[in-house]
Amino acid sequence: MSSELRYTANTQLEHLHARYTGTGHADLTKYEWLTHQHRDTLSSIVGHPPLLSYLAIADGEAVGRVKFEMTERMLQPCGPPPAKEE
Repeated sequence: MSSELRYTANTQLEHLHARYTGTGHADLTKYEWLTHQHRDTLSSIVGHPPLLSYLAIADGEAVGRVKFEMTERMLQPCGPPPAKEE
């Protein structure tokens, strides 16, 4: 019975990872995880107009300007990637 439950849990987990790219996996580095989190947050702000308007008012900028800056920041939200170890 436990092997069936384990198989079902693994299948569900694999389906979750295939469907949602930001859910991570065992080989995910801290930088990659943080980048996913920042991109998800930025895309959520850009995708919800009331939240975008709130940030534009708080910054004293135009809504279009804040949207542009958020989409630009999505390219490398956490700066350049760290050097890979060989």
